[in-house]
Amino acid sequence: MARIRTIKPEAFISESLARVGIAAERTFFGLLTQADDHGRFRDQAAVIAGALWSLRPEHGPLEVEDDLNQLDTAGLICRYEGDDGKRYLHIVTFSKHQKVNRPSGSRNPACPRHEGGRVPEASLPTHGVLHEGAAQAHAPFTEPSATWREHTLSHVSPGQEGFSDPSGSMPGGVQDPAVSPHGPDLGPRIVDLGSTPLGGASASTPDTVSPSELVAEYVAACTNRPPADVLGRLGKTVGKLLAEGIGSDHIRTGLTRLRERALHPSVLPSLVNEVMNPPRTAVLGRGHRPYANPVNPEAAYGGAL
Repeated sequence: MARIRTIKPEAFISESLARVGIAAERTFFGLLTQADDHGRFRDQAAVIAGALWSLRPEHGPLEVEDDLNQLDTAGLICRYEGDDGKRYLHIVTFSKHQKVNRPSGSRNPACPRHEGGRVPEASLPTHGVLHEGAAQAHAPFTEPSATWREHTLSHVSPGQEGFSDPSGSMPGGVQDPAVSPHGPDLGPRIVDLGSTPLGGASASTPDTVSPSELVAEYVAACTNRPPADVLGRLGKTVGKLLAEGIGSDHIRTGLTRLRERALHPSVLPSLVNEVMNPPRTAVLGRGHRPYANPVNPEAAYGGAL
């Protein structure tokens, strides 16, 4: 159920909001009205598009998904998976700038990064971000760097830096228990060291190619260097695909098709699927020859004509 929220004047001079597009900024303000009293909402692009963009059919679920990616990259929202296996999002600075009188209970699980919630390990690599722990071996290629972003999330309240009430430091990220700072180096953990990789396209041995290497190959093949925003989204998408166990050769071919067709980074998974599962050639009529009158009718029909 939508709620009445407040927007402070300083939001319009926010450096965090200035890093996203106008449409993403509108989606952010709309999410303030849709989120529950703890700043949480279901991470469903189609639902959000219907709630916020119903009278703008040109801005559908694909465009809203792009908005959410921008907001997540800028640190304005945090996307995560709950224990129920469903996707949720959390407005990072909601509790600091929305004063809710008698907040109601929430059906949405707490954000594992900013509210101390906990998510199962199997859900950690979903968005390819370091705060979801298990995908450290395939950290996405982002500009600015992940280190810079960690520093920003820890010391700045994204989206509304100019507000009068100071922003405290955010809780630290979830650490991977498989790697101990004082014990032997057990190496990065992708999903489960003993499980079969997901996706059905990876080789029997782990793929050691990183997202940054694949994106660097993509950039090298371009006539001019693509915008940083495009490369950042490509890095996140490539990181997700690698975390699913999809082979780098399939991703590399998908990147080539993406570059040749000058498509949006969000369609890369579809292109990789096209590489992995090419459309079958129509088999109807295989072996069929068009009808033609015989050269010798009598020999062909035995004098029945």
